[in-house]
This record gives sequence, structure tokens and C-alpha cells, in this order.
Amino acid sequence: MPGLPSRTATVSTDPTLVDHPGDISSKPDPSTVTGPSPPYQLTVEQVSTEHEVDRDTGLTDNQVQERLQRYGPNELDGGDGVSWARVLLAQVVNAMVLVMIVAFVVSLAIRSWIEGGVIAGVIVLNVVVGFIQQYSAEQTMDSLRSLASPSATVLRNSHQKIIPSAQLVPGDIVILKTGDVVPADLRLLETMNFEVDESLLTGESLPVAKNANERYDKEVSVGDRLNMAYSSSTVTKGRAQGIVVATGMKTEIGAIAASLQGNGGTKVRKVRRNEEGKKLFHYYVSAYALTVTDTVGRFFGVNVGTPLQRRLSQLAVALFVIAIVFAIVVAAANRFVNNRVVIIYAVSTGLCMIPASLIVVLTITFAISTKRMAERHVIVRKLDSIEALGAVSDICSDKTGTLTQGRMVARVAWLPARGTWALRDSTDPFDPTSGRMDFHRGSPSSASSGETHGGGGQPGSSCPEMEALLECASLCNIAAVFQEHRVTDGEKSGKKVWAARGDPTEIALQVLAHRFQRGRPTLLQQGYEQLAEYPFSSELKRMAVIFRRPHPDAKAACVALMKGAVERVLDACMQIQSTTGVRPIKAADQDEIIRYVDEMAASGLRVLALAGREWESGMTEVDRVDVESDMTFYGLVGIYDPPRPESRLAVEDCRRAGIDVHMLTGDHPSTATAIAKEIGIIEDKDIALLPRHTVVTAAEFDRMSDEQIDAIEELPRVIGRCSPETKVRMIEALHRRRKFAAMTGDGVNDSPSLSRADVGIGMGSGSDVAKNASDIVLTDDNFASIIAAIQEGRRSFDNIKSFALHLLAGNVGQAIVLLVGLAFKDQERLSVFPLSPVEVLWVVVITSGPPAMGLGMQDAAPDVMRRPPHNARRGILTTELLIDMAVYGLILGALSLSSFVLVIWAFGGGDLGAGGCNDSRAGCEVVFRARATCFACVSWLCLLLAWEMVDMRRSLFWTLHPGSGRPGMQWMRDLWANQVLFWSVVLGFVGTFPVIYIPVINDRVFLHAPISWEWGIVFVSALVFIVCVEVWKFGKRVYFRRQAAVRGVTTDLA
Repeated sequence: MPGLPSRTATVSTDPTLVDHPGDISSKPDPSTVTGPSPPYQLTVEQVSTEHEVDRDTGLTDNQVQERLQRYGPNELDGGDGVSWARVLLAQVVNAMVLVMIVAFVVSLAIRSWIEGGVIAGVIVLNVVVGFIQQYSAEQTMDSLRSLASPSATVLRNSHQKIIPSAQLVPGDIVILKTGDVVPADLRLLETMNFEVDESLLTGESLPVAKNANERYDKEVSVGDRLNMAYSSSTVTKGRAQGIVVATGMKTEIGAIAASLQGNGGTKVRKVRRNEEGKKLFHYYVSAYALTVTDTVGRFFGVNVGTPLQRRLSQLAVALFVIAIVFAIVVAAANRFVNNRVVIIYAVSTGLCMIPASLIVVLTITFAISTKRMAERHVIVRKLDSIEALGAVSDICSDKTGTLTQGRMVARVAWLPARGTWALRDSTDPFDPTSGRMDFHRGSPSSASSGETHGGGGQPGSSCPEMEALLECASLCNIAAVFQEHRVTDGEKSGKKVWAARGDPTEIALQVLAHRFQRGRPTLLQQGYEQLAEYPFSSELKRMAVIFRRPHPDAKAACVALMKGAVERVLDACMQIQSTTGVRPIKAADQDEIIRYVDEMAASGLRVLALAGREWESGMTEVDRVDVESDMTFYGLVGIYDPPRPESRLAVEDCRRAGIDVHMLTGDHPSTATAIAKEIGIIEDKDIALLPRHTVVTAAEFDRMSDEQIDAIEELPRVIGRCSPETKVRMIEALHRRRKFAAMTGDGVNDSPSLSRADVGIGMGSGSDVAKNASDIVLTDDNFASIIAAIQEGRRSFDNIKSFALHLLAGNVGQAIVLLVGLAFKDQERLSVFPLSPVEVLWVVVITSGPPAMGLGMQDAAPDVMRRPPHNARRGILTTELLIDMAVYGLILGALSLSSFVLVIWAFGGGDLGAGGCNDSRAGCEVVFRARATCFACVSWLCLLLAWEMVDMRRSLFWTLHPGSGRPGMQWMRDLWANQVLFWSVVLGFVGTFPVIYIPVINDRVFLHAPISWEWGIVFVSALVFIVCVEVWKFGKRVYFRRQAAVRGVTTDLA
């Protein structure tokens, strides 16, 4: 064929496409290359034969596994996977470990070898354990995030399925539609109005129209290969099928990646220029200062990660500053003497304020949440969404396939010229032989009467009107209905079953056509040939095609067919098929059609209009506007999409959780209203009795100004005929009311609303563009999965608050003990410390860290979905948490300090020694026993606090599960249920004994002595602590019950 004008290309023109060596700087002359021709020079049949694939059935599972082993996954090398070096460096280089490193250096500098050795061991333990846990957690999250990476729709084993792009292999048949990202290099097999954006490869800004029938006899550049679609290009229009010819690094984009490997990005701020393009000196200063600020921020973690991770890193930095202040206070209390013990104690006091495991536990909690959500068909793309889900106050959801099953069946077909066909007794939506079609001469509403006229309604030569409607239903349609062998335990059985692939609405129409032997395969075998297709769009809400007819006696050789929303199809109709033949459509006809549409929609049917016209204008420079005009109205088809059984329960869960559900659908308002009543979004009563604006059309909503929308008492619960712009306005209206909104979407044009929503929810079956704009993806497109994600988000938020409170209250308690203990002076006027440096480290690392991890794994509270959403803008550091931190820290510190005081003054005569009791046991027996008692109290009370933090308001013993039949024993089962927390606490209790009683370790390392009767003080302190915490929780419950009563809401806080 004649050569095409060359486009600018930035990549190799290597014709092989399947054997890139990774270096595009030097390529052989194509004329010298021998071997198989590149795919764009082959016909469709040759490419299929070369890859040993049947284009009608796709690859088999065995072929896929063999090729996956041979070619590897469809991934580029050098991706942003989990780097063990980066994770390890993050464990070493952070503010919390920095404090311990400083303490280690100071210990060595003052020759405090024991403390230095212990601190070094703690650093190694913290880094190793943190590395193992965080590396595992990040691997888990990375693997789950990969499930939400660009996916591909493939044909395998005659079934259309969605798989991660990484699982594609050469020979796969890939199906593309508008909004998809091309997952691999494809030789196109079939195209229909297909255009792709190849600017990433060629630099050309305009989309390129593709044609599968093109074939080239010589080498052409990448941008001119119209029968190819290349990986990472975006489909901007139409649909296509293609066969994978290259994956991973063998693709054209892989060649670019290979040439760029090693050229990492820079984190240095760019120097800006003035209006004249010059870089002034102070611009350099500003850029370098910002670069340093960014580097310091990354080091401390205050400008990387999720908002919650950044806030906790900022908290850690604040505690780091407080630690320095405390160290100065310790030194000042001892007159800044150059004493080794005072210096190491000052450092230890600073360490007590550092929750060393806070960030690691947060990462682990996020990993657990992402894994749990994946098990419930929710893939987290952005960690921010885990924090945000628990704060969602409004959900804007689509109807079809989300609130409903998406398994549609055409129940009613109405022809103005004939009457109504109604489906009876069908049990399988894909089986055209299931059930029967009864004919009624009256309106669609009369179909419910059961009175039939004319048997099964099989159209014959005397019913050309039905033939025209079925022709439209069959051909203005890209779904496929077919029979296949049932597969049982991996083996095909002799029995065939009906199956389908494609859009559920189109499947229902295709099954209707098959019931009358007018299915698409039948018509294509008769000689129908498709000439053009104008796909459905959310703006036009209709689809049109042009076919060449095989019948020589037809009025015209070609026919244009259209289906879509009734009002949009009626806009294009100038005639109607009536009992007297085709005549101009009148206002009375339109009123009758709209009345019937309302009747069908009120019964929950999704109503489509079908129309067509003889096409005699040829196919040169055909404009869609010309095709979709002067149509003849054929009739209506009512399609039923039953609600998912779990949708009503999910909506009830939302109501109890203080979440409002809004249905935003492209369906007729009456259809949406019927389904909304059925699943409980609105009350099941006459629409006139519901509050105004409960149900509106998108046109009505869009006509209102922002001020008018804000004046509505309650935003609409149902919006019919919804457009992408309507979704954006709904999100903006919710934001103006300070609501926290989630929005579902699956189409290309849903991206703006998904991006603007606080939580964008993509559909697994939707376009890649929509999924890339979303925060989470539902792999099952099920509304109930959104509720499961919100529950998991609330559980995660509760657990983060619990372990943060546990860690911070423990820090406050230790700080009280250490700072007040500065007042205990020996005969040399030096402070005698209630806790030794190693004891402080034990509490920070052993007593606090593992239980905090256990709290991060705690199951959801019983009332997690029976309370309103939390305030996302406040985060976890709520007033309640800060007050609890102060109260629990004060109780813990006071009881621990009291144990030290009791041993010294009540039973030891106030003997603080003559000096040296901070590093030697000689002459300091009472002090060493008091220190052991104080250490046991601090350790045990921190462990008990972890159990009490299972719920921040409910009693550990009686109200954790108010519905339990055995409230007196339920607390034991609750504690046992969380094995990680249980054994962390139990082993923490047990671990106290060896360090108190093992010789040398006790008096040389921990600087305390074995105790006996002092255990009585420890047990009494533990009992008093539990009583104080339970009394405080009881007071909180009383307060929150009264607050709930004032607001007029119910609460189950007993």
C-alpha cells in the first residue's frame, strides 16, 4: 500500500517487537533482518496462527500457565517495589531511633558500659524487629495494591474475564473500550471507531484512529502502525479486540524503560526564573533552603506518608523536643554536676517520652487493614483512604451492578403497532429458552393481568414491526450469548449451559433477540455487515450503528439502528411505527410513550427505547448527528435488574452508622425510585408524600444554583438521569455542608467526581481511568463491600487511637515517676532515681511495644457501625484521647511513685543511702528493693492498661459485649480472642520475674534487688489501677449517654 506520512517518533522502529535487547541506541537495519515478519506486517489470521490461539475462544488455562513461565509477568523492570534497603534505612534513620543512638553515644562517652551495651541491644532489637515487621507489612500492601493496578479484559476459555495486567501473556485476546489503558503491545483484530492517545510514545498530542484491517509490506515507524495498539496508550474512543504480541520489557514502552534505567529522579528543588528568564541569587538561596527543609522533613517523616503518618511523625518530633527539655530538667535538678550517673539518667528520662514502636505499629495496622479489605473484595490504592473511610458521612452510589445484581432480563417489550410481549416463568437470565413470551394487545401495564392474545408471540412475516425491533436489539449491541460445556472440577461435562459476556443491559437485549431466533450470530450468518458504530456515552445516553442488509428486496441496502434512554431516542425520532404503518410522530404519541415509560419504571423496570431508519447516504464523511436523526420509533423494552439481597441490609447498616445513602443513576427517576424503595434508601410510600427534592432528575438538580441547593433542608436521596457533571455538583454540595463523602464510579467521565470525593470508589469492572482516579476499588462492584470497607476503616481508626493512647499514657506515667523522683535526694544532695536507665528501656521497648501491636489487631467493637462517623479533620488526637492520656498517665505515675515511697518511707525508714545508690547496691538495699517494686508497678500497670484499651469507653468486665449471655465471663473470652495482645501481656507479666531475680542481671544491669513482701504493694497497685480506670470509664459513659440524650440519639453504652 502507499506509504503514509511519517509522524514524529521517540522510540525504536525495531520491527520484531518481540525481542528488544533493551538498548534502543543501536538497531540493525531492518532490511538486513531475517526471520518472522513483525506483527503489523501480518494478517489477523497469520498472527492468530503464529500465537496458536483461536480468536473466538482465547487461550486455555494450560496455555496461559506455560506462557507465563516462558515469558514472565507483564511488568517493567526497576519498578517501585518494596526495597529492603529503603525499609532498613527507614528503621535506622528516624527521630525515635536517633534518640537512642544519642543515648548510646553518650553512654560510651561517659564510660557507662552496661547502659551503653543495653541501649545498643535495644537499638538492634528495635531495628531488626521493626524491619521484619515493616518489610512484611509493605510487601503485603504492595501485593494488594498490585491488584488495583491497570487491569485487562481478556477472552480465555470462551469467557470474558478481568485480570491484572501483569498476568497477560503473548497470544491473549484483549478487549478494549473507551477509558482503558492498553495493557501490552497488541496486533488489533477488530476495531470500531477506535482511537488511542499515543502521546507517551510518539509525542503526538492528537488521538490516532486505528484500523485492524490495515497491513504493511515494509517497515513503518511506530506512530504509523495503524493496526497496532501499544502498551500504556489510552483508549479515547470506540472499542477493539487485539492479540498480545509483546509483554513487559519486550514492549515499545519497555524499550524506553530499558534506556532510562539508572536515571533516577532528583529531590533537589528547581531554581525558579524571573519574567526575563534569569535565575537570581536569592532564588538559588530559596531553592537550596527548601531542599534542606524537604530533606529534614523526610528524615523525620513529617512530609511523607499518609496524613495520619505525618501527624504521628510530627508528634514524635514534639516528644523528641520534650525529651530534650526533660533531660535538661534532670541535669538542672542535680546542679548540672558532671556526674556519669546523672548524665545517663538525664538521657533515660528523655527516652521515656519516645513511643519507639508508634510508627511501626501504625504501618502494621495499615497492612492488616488492607489485607482484611482485600478479603472482603476491596482493594486499597491509597493508604489515606483507610483513615478516611471511618469518617464517611454520605455515600453517593450508582444503582446498576452496585445496588442491584447486574444480571438483567428483558421482561417487557412494547410495540406501538402491536402491543406487549411479557416474559413469564424465566429462571435463567442468560437462557433464551427459559420461560415463555406471552402477547398482550394492550399497554405494558396490562401485561401483569395475565390475559394473553396470540400464544407465544412468535413474530412471523405478518409482524415486520417486531422484526424491526429485534433487529435493533440484536445488532445495536456488542454483547454475546452462547452455549458452552459446563466445567466441573476442571473437566468439561457433556451438558451445555447458556453463558454471556458483555454489558448486562445489552445481554438482556441479546437474549430477547435469541428468544425469537434473531440473535446477532444468526443475523451475521444471514449476511448482515457492520459499517459503523457510535458507542454509548454518558452524555448522549444512546448508541447507534449502521449495518448493510443482505436482503435484496429491502428498501435500502443499509439500516441505521439506535437504542438508549427514552427521552434521548425520542429527540431523534420523527416517525413512529403504528397500527396504520409508519407515520409522523405526534405529541399525543410522545405523551403515550412517556406514560407507558412511567408505568414500567414505577414497577422497577429499566426502560430503553429502540429506533431505526433506512440509510441511503453512503459511508463517506458520515457525522453522528446525521445518523442519529429522522429516526422511526420502534418500541420500548423493560429490563429488570433485581436488587442484591444484601443491599437492603447494607443500607440499614448505613442508617444505624449515621451514614446517608444517595443513589445517583442514569436510569429513569421512576425506576430508580422503585429500587430505592425496595432497598430502603427512601421510605416506601407515595412520592408525593415524601419531602420535596427527595427524588429529582439531573436536569432539575443542574438547573438549581448553589444557593438554592444549599437552601434545601436535605439533599436528594435519588437523582435520575444522572450525568458526570451532576455527580461533581453533588460532591461540592456535600462539602459545603461539611460532609465527608464517598462516590462510586466506573466510567471515564466519572474521574472528576471520584477525584473530588473524600473517598473515590472505583468499580473492578470499570475503566482504568476511573480506577486510577479512585482511592479504593471494589472487585465485586457490590455496595455491601463499601459498608465492609467503612467498618474496617472504623476498626482501624479505633485501634490506632487505642494503641496511641496506650503508648502515650505509658510515656506520661513514666515521665511523672522520673521527674517527681528528682525530689528524692541522698546525703550528697543528688537525686535517687525511682527507675534505672535499663528499667526505662525495658518499659519502652518490651512492656509497651508488643501490646501496642496486639491492640492494632483488635477486632471491631460491637457498636462500630452503631455510632456516627468521627471527625476526619480532627484526626486521632481528639479531646477525649488527650484527657484520657493525662488521666491514665497520672494514675499510672502516681501509683508507681507511691510504691517507691511506701517501700522507702513506710517500711524502710526513709533510707536513701549515703550516696552511690544510682549505680551500686552496697549500702543501698532499701533503695534497690524500692526500685524493683516501682519497676514492677510501672511494667504491670502498662500491661493492664493495654487490656483496658481494648475499648476506650466500655468496661473490660461487663459492657464490652452488652448482648452476651454470660457477661460475668465474657471478658475472659474477649481477652483470649486477640491472641497477639493476650500473649504480649502475659509474657510481659512473666518477663518481669527473671529480670528481678536473676543474679547480676538484677543488681548490675537493672540496678534493683529481689523483692518478697513488696509484691503485695504491686498487686494492690494493680487492683487500684483497674478500679480507677473502670471508674473513669464509667464516668465517661455517663457523660456520653447524657450527650446522646441531649442530641436525641440512642446509644448502647451501658
